[in-house]
Order: sequence, then structure tokens, then C-alpha cells
Amino acid sequence: MAKGEGAESGSAAGLLPTSILQTGERPGQKEPKKKQQLSICNKLCYAVGGAPYQVTGCALGFFLQIYLLDVAQVNPFSASIILFVGRAWDAITDPLVGFCISKSPWTRLGHLMPWIIFSTPLAIIAYILIWFVPDFNKNDQTLWYLLFYCLFETLVTCFHVPYSALTMFISTEQSERDSATAYRMTVEVLGTVLGTAIQGQIVGQADTPCLPEHNGSMLPSENVGRTNSTASLQKTQNAYLLAGGVIASIYVLCAVILTLGVREQREPYKTQQTEPMSFFRGLRLVMSHGPYVRLIAGFLFTSLAFMLVEGNFALFCTYTLGFRNEFQNLLLAIMLSATLTIPIWQWFLTRFGKKTAVYIGISSAVPFLILVALMESNLIVTYVVAVAAGVSVAAAFLLPWSMLPDVVDDFHLKQPHSHGTEPIFFSFYVFFTKFASGVSLGISTLSLDFAGYQTRGCSQPARVKFTLKMLVTMAPIVLILLGLLLFKLYPIDEEKRRQNKKALQALRDEASSSGCSDTDSTELASIL
Repeated sequence: MAKGEGAESGSAAGLLPTSILQTGERPGQKEPKKKQQLSICNKLCYAVGGAPYQVTGCALGFFLQIYLLDVAQVNPFSASIILFVGRAWDAITDPLVGFCISKSPWTRLGHLMPWIIFSTPLAIIAYILIWFVPDFNKNDQTLWYLLFYCLFETLVTCFHVPYSALTMFISTEQSERDSATAYRMTVEVLGTVLGTAIQGQIVGQADTPCLPEHNGSMLPSENVGRTNSTASLQKTQNAYLLAGGVIASIYVLCAVILTLGVREQREPYKTQQTEPMSFFRGLRLVMSHGPYVRLIAGFLFTSLAFMLVEGNFALFCTYTLGFRNEFQNLLLAIMLSATLTIPIWQWFLTRFGKKTAVYIGISSAVPFLILVALMESNLIVTYVVAVAAGVSVAAAFLLPWSMLPDVVDDFHLKQPHSHGTEPIFFSFYVFFTKFASGVSLGISTLSLDFAGYQTRGCSQPARVKFTLKMLVTMAPIVLILLGLLLFKLYPIDEEKRRQNKKALQALRDEASSSGCSDTDSTELASIL
């Protein structure tokens, strides 16, 4: 009986074409499911795509204010408008771009890649024009920089938001996405170093007009412009424009590598869903998803802590610690430490879990911040703290982007018919991060103003030094502890991740087998 059934099956198998046997189950056996793996080349190409945002962001963050005041000769009030409006517009564009992406269809290039491809040439034009000094009057000059700064922030958002959401489409395997994210964070940290180094080295070769200090007083920027020769100012303007061109070239190169080396992969169970979800309904579902809200709240506090340190680090080193000439070296120590420890954190979160990595990684900065707050100025101790801060910065870089895909997977299981929400998840995380950056800038400026900060003074009053110490040490410690307390409420641990992974794999297998059955039936009917 069994032998006859086997022979019958073998005869039936002989009638079927090889293609059906390859796509479906072979008679008498199940084809093992192959694990979808990304090559190192794929991961590197994906990671390189994170560099443009970081390289341009660092160059603008460290040099735009000085460029507007000293080189473009924009008055301080107009410069503050340009910087504030640009930062505010940058935050607003993230959900707007996320909305537009969620409404865009799949194309031959993918769902997200068209945004990256078509925004790149316009973004580099706007970026270069930021560093160009037009021969306009002061009001028109302010409008020029405001226009191209806001335009560039919009276009780089059209690159960065889909790139961030691309994490969900490079692989269906959680481990592969986590590994690719670690590659990405390493390249992004290198991008911050690269942007600062390129801009600083090229601009540093020019005789940059500066604002001299005389016993705490300063000369107005208009007077400084008169004291510097026209040739020197023109040389400096050309240096900024050259640096902008070099960074724009890196932007293009990274975009090309990303486009050629990464292919979007659509979830099998999503291809069967054709009815799109409205953006506002998707937004309501996303913002009512408990794990996402808790994750965002936790990282909002920890991001605010690190941004307070970042925003006041130069002033703290210069006035409180007295290391005026060591700022760039300390910053380099932080970034190199972060770059070297990202692979270690990737191994750690794989071995011990992501929540454990959050607690240990982010809290590791607390003892060293306490040490800086209690000890007197000491250069060796400051370098040790800088290296330790880099370890925490690496964790703060890596973990949000590694944990967001887990939240999206959990959402897909609870809302299986809600697709196209990935850009909403990632764009609103970026929005809240930039919101934290704006808050930290406002808190710092107001606190220093109340303490009696003297603009460009050679030294500062004791109240200002104490305020800077609080902004760089005690305030971040409190914010880190509040963020870690919120992470206690985050429900997706390693066991939950494993359950979600199995459930999602079951959905994919079901969708794939359903698709194969339909195809095989059609082929068999045509043969008969």
C-alpha cells in the first residue's frame, strides 16, 4: 500500500515541470526555509547611505553660525532668525515628508528609493548655495540664506526619512536588520567626524576674519569686516564654498552607492493588501501603540540629556574647565570612542538583549558626569570622561534605530491590515529628536542669559561657570535617570521579540505558500 502510494506520487512528480517542484513542495518532502541573509557588501552599501545626513549636519551645526556672522556679515539678529526658523522648519518637515511617503505607491525602483534618488541633486545644489555669499543688500541676503537653508533641510529630510524607514525593507530577518543598523551607526559616527574634519581643515587654511575680544568686550561684526582686507575675506568665502563642494560630492557618492547596493524587499503578506490606509488614521494607530509611545518617551529624555552635553560642551571646556585649545581634541576623542564601541554594543545587544544594552550603555555616562561635577579641572580626567562619553554616545546612536523595527513588527502583528505606516514611525521619531534638540538649545540659552553670560568674553562670571557645569553634568544625569525609568515600562523584551519573529514568519510563509499554490495550479492547468 505504502509502496504503491509512493510510486503513484513519483509518477505524478514526473509529470510536473521542474519549476513547480522548485517553487512549491517536492513530493514526499518539505523544502527547508532558507534564512534571508544580507551580504557584507549589502550592509556596507546601506550603511554608507547614513553618511550624507551626518556629514552635512555636522558641518552646518558647527560652522553655520560663525559663517553667517563673520564671513557673510549677516547681523546677529538676522542670523538668529535664520538658525531658529531653519531648525523649526527642519522638525516640521519630518512628519510632512512621512505623510507624503506613506501616500506614494510602489514603483520599479521601490517605495522609498525614488525619494532618495530624486532629492539628492536638488539637495546638493541648495547645500552649496548656503555657502555662497551673494552680492545683495542685508535684507535680501537674509532671505537668501533663510530660503536655501530651509530648502536644504526639506530636501535632506526627503533623503533621510525614507532612508531611516528603509531598515524595514532591506530584510525580513530581525538579526540582519540589527546587524545592518550597527554598520549604519558606525558609518554615521564616522560621518560626524568626517564632516567636522573636512570643513574645519579647509576653512582653517584661510585667514578667517574673527571677532577679537578685549577684556570681555567685542567689536561689532560690521567693524570687523572693515578691519580685514577684502582679499582675506574673499579667500575665506572661497574656502567655505570649496568645503561645501567637497561635502556635496561625498553626499552624491554615498547616495549612488546606496542606490546601487541596496534593493527594497516587500513583505509577502503586504502584497496581498491593496487598500491603502489614510495618513491620519495611520498616525492615530501609531501614536496609540503603547510600545512606540514608551520607546519614544524614553529616548526623548535620554536624547535631551546628550544634546545638553553636546550643545554646551565647547563653552564648558572653554570657561568652566579652562581648556580653550583642547575642544577639538576632546571632541575627536568622543567620536573615535563612539566609533570603536558601536560593534561592541551590537555584540552586547545580540548576546544580552536590547533593554539590557539600554540600561548599561546609557547609564554608563552617569558616574563620569558625577566625577566631572565634583572634581576640579583636570585635563587627564576630562579625556577619560570624553572616552566614556563616547561609549554612551555609541549606545545612544545605535539603540533607537535597532529597537524601532521591533516596535514596527509588533504593530504589524496587532494591526495586520495596516500597511504603509513605516515612514510615520521613523519620521515622528526624528521629529521628536529634533524637538529635543530645540528644547535643549532654548534651555541652555535662557539659563546662560539669566546667569549673566558675557558674549565672547575671555572669562565668565562664577554664576555662568556653575550654570555650565549644571547643564553638562547634573541636568543630563536627571534626564538619563528619567529616561531609564520610562524604559522599565517598555514591554518588548527578548522573549517578546522571539514570539513576534515566529508570528511574522508564519504570516510570510502563509502568504508565500498561498502565492505558490495559485501559481502552480495555473501552470498545471495549462499543461493539462
